Amino acid sequence: MSAVPHLMSLADLTAPQILRIVNHAHYLKQVSLPWLAPQSSSKKSARLRMPSQSLFNKSVALLFSKRSTRTRVSAETAAVLLGGRALFLGRDDIQFGVNESPRDTARVIGGMCQGIFARVGAHEEIEELARYSPVPVLNALSSLWHPTQTLADVLTLHEHAHLFDTSLQIPPPANKPLPPLRPLTVAYIGDSTNVLHDMLVTYPRLGHKMRVASPPKPVYQCPKPVWDRVTQLGCDKDVWWGSDPKEAVKGADVVVTDTWISMGQEAEKAQRLQDFAGYQVTEALCRDANADWKFLHCLPRKQEEVDDQVFYGPRSLVFPESDNRKWTIMAVFDLLFGKWDLTGEKTLKIIKE
Repeated sequence: MSAVPHLMSLADLTAPQILRIVNHAHYLKQVSLPWLAPQSSSKKSARLRMPSQSLFNKSVALLFSKRSTRTRVSAETAAVLLGGRALFLGRDDIQFGVNESPRDTARVIGGMCQGIFARVGAHEEIEELARYSPVPVLNALSSLWHPTQTLADVLTLHEHAHLFDTSLQIPPPANKPLPPLRPLTVAYIGDSTNVLHDMLVTYPRLGHKMRVASPPKPVYQCPKPVWDRVTQLGCDKDVWWGSDPKEAVKGADVVVTDTWISMGQEAEKAQRLQDFAGYQVTEALCRDANADWKFLHCLPRKQEEVDDQVFYGPRSLVFPESDNRKWTIMAVFDLLFGKWDLTGEKTLKIIKE
């Protein structure tokens, strides 16, 4: 039997493998949306294509030790579309973290479910789960990485590629491949969070440049294990990092921010709000960005991070971005949990044979 595949970060994949997942998400979205629309006739339903049913009769454990809206709803609904079911296992529901170790938990859940989607605290927890699990483990969020969020962001930008390249059709034709995305400058304003970390190892390898602004204190800088991966992948050459948000957004096509106060940091709120003064994303802050710049945020959003004019205005892609959490998670569930072929190596082997 082949080695059990896992996904901790997009740093674990090549750029073509990342784009394969994004394109698969786009395909699954196009196939699935007609099934979710109100059905007017049985004849029309008979013509619809079924999405992959790779999770038929299979179960995915949602091992969540942190609160979740988008990730949980995306996972549960995606599993249903793939023919399976998702079991939500919150921190108050099972023994994990109380009376049972990650090693034992991984073996027990992996003996009953066909995949583990884990949203944890310290990244070491999910690494230990993966080390001992007999089934694939997917990182739903850890202290260091958030791969499924970046996949959704990349899908969203490709779907809106016409906003950055006027030669493309508006909107992209249905049932067609994702349009190419011209090289972009992506500015990130805020704390060095797990969301930023997967951006740093992804966007430069897809041909984009990153500009980051965070307060100069060490606590807001990139953790060494993450920056080591950034440099190992050669992504650092396309990353500018400073402390001036106005400088960071110069020439930006996309401006991104995230929470300044992550779960577990509530006691630091007053100090963090003081440290991030001047970092709120506004039209005034971004006056030197490209004229048609767009805005992304992983949500939930607080007003001190971005004002209403930007968040609810025409620059904002946050709700299509939120919607795409479902389709990118569905793609990874299909390829990782359903087929054990996240990298495409099995498919390539079949083609060669």
